[in-house]
Amino acid sequence: MAMKVEYINPFIESTYDLFSTMLGSQAVRGDVGVAKPTANPRDIMALIGLSGMARGMVALAFPVDTALKMVNRLLGTEIAIVDDTISDAIAEMVNIVAGGAKAKLSQQDRPPIDLSLPTVVRGSNFNVDYPSGTVWLEVPFNSDLGSFSLRVTFEMLEGKKA
Repeated sequence: MAMKVEYINPFIESTYDLFSTMLGSQAVRGDVGVAKPTANPRDIMALIGLSGMARGMVALAFPVDTALKMVNRLLGTEIAIVDDTISDAIAEMVNIVAGGAKAKLSQQDRPPIDLSLPTVVRGSNFNVDYPSGTVWLEVPFNSDLGSFSLRVTFEMLEGKKA
């Protein structure tokens, strides 16, 4: 699956939007690179699938501390452990990022992009095995709420025959 680097920009912009509008914070991105399948995906990862004119996945990966700070800021709570509330809020964050990028990518009379339900994986001892041939771009971010990363893989299906 080939992915053009410029397609990651709507996801980066949506991450900035999430921080500025929902979290009252600012995220600062690092350099975009290719995610290594063996890299530790952190403690909590939220994934959401894309289908329609784009096929692929979007993921946000967090250390526990960052996830707790982000959710507590979002909800105005002081939750100290990762529970269903944290998982649900992290799922909603990846939904917000993917939804914002979907809106940016679906402009210009193109067919829409559909989003799957988000999935959250918790725990420090799991592997994310990417299908062979896929390239995941990874964007590290830092913020006053902690570090996290955005991972995206997809291809645009424009001009392809069904």
